[in-house]
Amino acid sequence: MKVRFAIAPGIAPGMADLEPMVRALEASGFDGIWLSDVPLAPVADPLLGLAFAAGLTSRLKLGANVVPLGRNPFALAKQLAQLDQVSGGRVLLAFVPGLDHRGEREALGVAGADRGAILEEVLAMSRHWWAGEEVSASTNGWSLHELTLPTRPLQEPLEVWLGGHGPRALERAGRIADGWLGAALTPPEADTARRAIQRSAKSAGRAIDPEHFGMSIGYARASPDPAVLEALRARRKDVDPLDVVPVGADSLRSMVLDYLSAGVSKFVLRPLRVTSSWDEELDWLGDAVLDLQS
Repeated sequence: MKVRFAIAPGIAPGMADLEPMVRALEASGFDGIWLSDVPLAPVADPLLGLAFAAGLTSRLKLGANVVPLGRNPFALAKQLAQLDQVSGGRVLLAFVPGLDHRGEREALGVAGADRGAILEEVLAMSRHWWAGEEVSASTNGWSLHELTLPTRPLQEPLEVWLGGHGPRALERAGRIADGWLGAALTPPEADTARRAIQRSAKSAGRAIDPEHFGMSIGYARASPDPAVLEALRARRKDVDPLDVVPVGADSLRSMVLDYLSAGVSKFVLRPLRVTSSWDEELDWLGDAVLDLQS
């Protein structure tokens, strides 16, 4: 099983803050960078941020959690295809329904809509376009007639992972996704989720590559900010936040090993706070877990 580590900023940076992180990661042994789409926050849009990172790097994998809701599906498919082209086929992609912050659905133009249904529809159209096929659809305010994408991704196929841990999200991941990236789950919960996804895939007559299960891990080098723990406690009332937020190098390494035993082998590590430089942060992380990368 190939083990890979990507690094995400704990609080996603603005465009001006990306360069030192990207340069430090390119020089490190870590596999990639991961940016998340948070529409209402003052952070870098992942497509713009990764296009910037692509120009600064030659080996780093470029991962993105993208909220497809509210975006023109044709334009989004084209942008992702072009990003994969200009990066030399280094894009890693997950579609997510958003965090549902107050006002987010209205801002995206999907108030009252079924976010999961929209995500599925955009994913299906994108795959047709990336395969060079023609698409006609009338959906969510977009009227698309016999459109073929003028450019295609370098990767064939450009894979799309999904996330979530509720029953509908896990069923969807097994039925249509190329992989799964979870978050805020204990290793036993991740194992349960992985098995549910595999059962869903089998029921749909398909299979998920056993290498395609990942986990996003927020970690703290010392005691985390109580506000961060409270925010996590609001999301997961049934779990002690410290059961999913490792504190210190030994705890992070132990949790990664537990996830590996649960069949999870791809990781996005998110420092809850970077107290010095990214070079120093990556040195600390490297000492903690990088020897596990294979």
